[in-house]
Amino acid sequence: MSAITKTSFVSNLISQAALSASLPSELLSRIASSSYTIFPGFCDVHVHFREPGFSYKETIATGSAAAARGGYTAVCTMPNLNPVPDCREALQLQQSIIDNTACIHVYPYAAITRSQKGEALSAMDEMSDSAIAFSDDGRGVQSDVLMRQAMMKAKALDKLIVAHCEVNDLLHGGYIHDGEYARLHGHKGICSASEYQQIARDLDLVREIGCGYHVCHISTKESVELIRKAKAEGLDVTCETAPHYLVMSDRDLQEDGRFKMNPPIRSEEDRIALLNGVLDGTIDMIATDHAPHSAEEKGKGLEKSAFGIVGLETALPILYTYLVKPGILTLDNVVDLLVTNPRRRFGIPLGNDFSVWDLNQDYIVDPKEFLSMGKATPFAGKRLFGRCKLTVCNGTLVYNEFSQMQEEQNHG
Repeated sequence: MSAITKTSFVSNLISQAALSASLPSELLSRIASSSYTIFPGFCDVHVHFREPGFSYKETIATGSAAAARGGYTAVCTMPNLNPVPDCREALQLQQSIIDNTACIHVYPYAAITRSQKGEALSAMDEMSDSAIAFSDDGRGVQSDVLMRQAMMKAKALDKLIVAHCEVNDLLHGGYIHDGEYARLHGHKGICSASEYQQIARDLDLVREIGCGYHVCHISTKESVELIRKAKAEGLDVTCETAPHYLVMSDRDLQEDGRFKMNPPIRSEEDRIALLNGVLDGTIDMIATDHAPHSAEEKGKGLEKSAFGIVGLETALPILYTYLVKPGILTLDNVVDLLVTNPRRRFGIPLGNDFSVWDLNQDYIVDPKEFLSMGKATPFAGKRLFGRCKLTVCNGTLVYNEFSQMQEEQNHG
């Protein structure tokens, strides 16, 4: 599977979409006569759409619209919601909202523990058929005993454990990487060991139990090396990182909440190790950890702002601008990271899903243009290449920049 330019295959895909989505002939002619690039529908296994419970930050409707604008046709939503999907009833509530409002495929996670408190297992048995996998994202499972129980149950259910790895006792109130910027500006740092020590703990459990295990948003060089060794042993382990960890380091930090996420942007040494992990296959996929908050929550500086940034609408342009154009990655690498590997690992099919991009179009990132309710991004004001022109999910047009531009002109 690869990114493709104009071929008879692409023309056939567009024609199929035209039949089901009633694409106007003018739009088809515009696409056919251009040098646009077609990508299979991207898949992000780590997003936060905040509904139910926190719809002032994002909704499934706005989150899925933002995903479509970024070329995504499938996403997996994390369970830090209210109510937490830790039983069948709570998961069904979320699923009903997805069914009624999502414009792309949305697959919900179920929580590993009740209310994500890390004290007792959730009702994993009764949610297994509906959940894409089990995660307590936002919190690491601190109890070795409870994580062992979770892995044993997940193995019996043939489901993945998807782990946010963080040792609470090592955080010490930190909120950015414990590195050069923190020391120079008097900030409390989050040490790398808070991430990789829990990964090491979990890998020991995987060796014992043999369950499928996926690590969320790795950010440190030690994490890369641990997972590299685990794969060499033949353990059933995969992992993800995010675009910001691959192209930024703590040298790029500013005194602004839009640079605050968990785990934090780390050192240049960590960034290079992550890139090498992508290149040698240690890191299987790139996820955005799209985590919208209100402007008020993100407007309190590095120390007091909420953790989390948005990323669905900028992921491909960031990867293309900073990694593909300089020759570090190829477009085929990007397709593996955004399409093939996440879909294969999580069993998410690719139907008649694709997006059309102008990779030559450059623009300045303006969060006011985002369809997401969240606007916090460290890439605001950056010049990126790559603009999504339209996205088709299951043969249906779910994003169309041409019509959006026309609406803006009509209301201008």
